[in-house]
Amino acid sequence: MNKVILKGNITRDIELKDIGNDKKVANFSIAVRRDYKNQSGEYETDFFNCSAFGNTADFLSKFFSRGSQILLIGHLQNNQWETDNGEKRTATNVIVESIEFCGSKQQNNTNNDLSEFAEHSGVNVNVIDDDKPLPF
Repeated sequence: MNKVILKGNITRDIELKDIGNDKKVANFSIAVRRDYKNQSGEYETDFFNCSAFGNTADFLSKFFSRGSQILLIGHLQNNQWETDNGEKRTATNVIVESIEFCGSKQQNNTNNDLSEFAEHSGVNVNVIDDDKPLPF
């Protein structure tokens, strides 16, 4: 089984590209803070390159931007290629399957547009409100 769940912040503007046949890809990266501190007492951060396709790509480019907090579910994919010098390279990419907003409603002030877009595109969208009080 190949499944990954990540919660972090988008580190650069989302690059939306048309890949032909009315299909699109959104490329972006996220920063994810580790759950533990290093020997210096500081949290370290991991950076992940991500790609989303189709309606999810459109959704990302419309409602997310650099700095947005996001929770995503996807799978890992290794890409291999050879440079002009003949060196073999490998990169791991997260292929996004579903996404959720995180943070406060104030950060995600697009609920009406979001609902309308999700309804027409078939993208499954949830908003996680971190400011909402816990039920206990």
